[in-house]
Amino acid sequence: MPKLNLTPHERSDLRAAAHALRPVVLIGDNGLTDAVLKEITVHLQAHQLIKIRVAGDDRQARLTMLEQICDALDAAPIHHLGKILTIYRPNIERPPVLGAPIEKPTRAVRKPSEPYTPKKLAASGVQRTRSTERARRAEMKAERSSTQEKKASAAPRSVQKFTAVKPAAAPRRSTSRPGSAMSLRAGARRGLGGSGKR
Repeated sequence: MPKLNLTPHERSDLRAAAHALRPVVLIGDNGLTDAVLKEITVHLQAHQLIKIRVAGDDRQARLTMLEQICDALDAAPIHHLGKILTIYRPNIERPPVLGAPIEKPTRAVRKPSEPYTPKKLAASGVQRTRSTERARRAEMKAERSSTQEKKASAAPRSVQKFTAVKPAAAPRRSTSRPGSAMSLRAGARRGLGGSGKR
């Protein structure tokens, strides 16, 4: 059977699609046998794009195995990295691997002029606009002013206000000897001890 030919762009897309795949077939020390080819065929029919792990260390032997598999099963070699071989064979009964590009879910981006809508409100379907935002702010302002008025108009409680009365200052005790001055300057001024003039 002839080997399937792919364009470089298709091969690159298939290599990217196979990035997350794990090997589904293991070729052991016995090499490429009929049982292994049968197993590869089953997986190609189911998945179209598969990875195969080869147990041997010889790079040239892995390359020849890749060529033999692709020739025998009418598949296309996609990638050979280390001991992992990636091959592809389209299946008419299954949706194509390289069909229409899968659109990634886009994140909703709001314009700077649009007000922020919290996730819970957005999930419930409520959208804020400038007019609804102004109305909401006016309601909040009116609510705040009404609560402040209620607090101000509430009857004052009959609570006596106690003022803290400071006790009279106790005379300061000096730690120094009685009759001695606090410092030489003070003693000199007062005429108490020290070497100052009287």
